[in-house]
Amino acid sequence: MSDWSSYALRDFIPFAPDVYFRLLARMGESFWPMQLFTLAAGFVALILALRGRGRPALALLAPLWVFVAIAYFEQRYANLNWIGRYLCWAWLLQGGALLVLALTGSNSRPAAAPGVATTGVLIALVGLLGFPLLVPVLGIGWQQAEVFGLHPDPTAVATLGLLLIVLRGWVQWLACAIPMLWIILSAFTLQVLEAPWYTALFAVLAAAIGGLIGGAWPVTLRNQA
Repeated sequence: MSDWSSYALRDFIPFAPDVYFRLLARMGESFWPMQLFTLAAGFVALILALRGRGRPALALLAPLWVFVAIAYFEQRYANLNWIGRYLCWAWLLQGGALLVLALTGSNSRPAAAPGVATTGVLIALVGLLGFPLLVPVLGIGWQQAEVFGLHPDPTAVATLGLLLIVLRGWVQWLACAIPMLWIILSAFTLQVLEAPWYTALFAVLAAAIGGLIGGAWPVTLRNQA
């Protein structure tokens, strides 16, 4: 039996940093200028969410998760890492869940607590604006930037923020599970690849967990009243 204590986190990342970041860059290059439209869709979804139009906001997210599942994980990432095909199915599942929520959910949910809504907006803006702003840091062209709706990290982060705004209760926790799991996996991957912004993903995760707990707290108090 192998001794698992002899393995380091790096042993589970089967690619070098330059290979991984080139994959991200080629994703942007291959679909330019599609990211302009996906980014616009993200801002529209955020505006809809803030106006209490949760169902159309979720409907905008669903096809983007399906696109990332196929175009990124199945067709590209799986060539580097065998887990890519399983991640593809996870992202397809999330896309289907978002579509179901968009079709069957209600626009009359109680408003999120102010602190939770603010957390959701900030997280969504990290996903929509934070990753493109890494362009000058990385010294790459705008066509190579990680963008919501095209790359997994900004898509998962922005989606997580939007879910904090539009959903409530146990449905919110379930809907946030796959985005949070990907953020954890990606943060550890970036840590191994020595990308300094991995700490931002852990910060997003901590803020999201705080938002989920903060959103559940008023419900618990109402049930006890």
